[in-house]
Amino acid sequence: MGLLLPLVLCALAACCGAVSLPQQYPNPSPLLSRGCNNSDVLAVAGFALQDINNDRKDGYVLSLDRVNDVREHRQDGLGSLFYLTLDVLETDCHVLSRKAWKDCRVRSLHQSVYGQCKAMFYINKPGRVLYLPAFNCTLRPVSRRKIHRMCPDCPSPTDLSDPRVLEAATESLAKFNNEGTSKQYSLIKVTRASSQWVFGPAYFVEYLVKESPCTKSQDSSCSYQSSESV
Repeated sequence: MGLLLPLVLCALAACCGAVSLPQQYPNPSPLLSRGCNNSDVLAVAGFALQDINNDRKDGYVLSLDRVNDVREHRQDGLGSLFYLTLDVLETDCHVLSRKAWKDCRVRSLHQSVYGQCKAMFYINKPGRVLYLPAFNCTLRPVSRRKIHRMCPDCPSPTDLSDPRVLEAATESLAKFNNEGTSKQYSLIKVTRASSQWVFGPAYFVEYLVKESPCTKSQDSSCSYQSSESV
């Protein structure tokens, strides 16, 4: 985590989120400021982040780096509404995996994406109610310049529109299908790509697949289906 601290200045932000938060939190005067390292606060933050990941339909599972700020609005007999600011890091689990963020590995430096999620989270322990009314996350990739300066031999992010990216995904999936069992998988979407010069250009790709009705005996054209078929 320490390596990420100098990497504050990064590329333009890419936003993700399900429901927009109000433009401003309510006047903080009636709210209680809570310690960010309090065990109860960390538990609430964990629940909130899990719901955020469950609500997202695209991208990768976010992991909690730290609770940046938290305010609590206690409601007599009705539980508490928390206003959370969470520092997050992207993991290598796609959100479609539905894995818990604690079970996913944070990406290494040259793949790092980080940012903040602001969320409202309601909790009523007696009523056993946990609810995420709204959230908004802003994510930033680590800049290529910073990566090259700290790790000049690391792979660099590659534009997904590069035809060599789709070629690498198609060829690697075809090899997997040929070496696997009778089950075949079709390519849905390339989600991440990077490249590196290793005695020539090498491409590293991540992509989504689904089980295909095709068998090994059928034509390879069956191995690609558009995302509209998902």
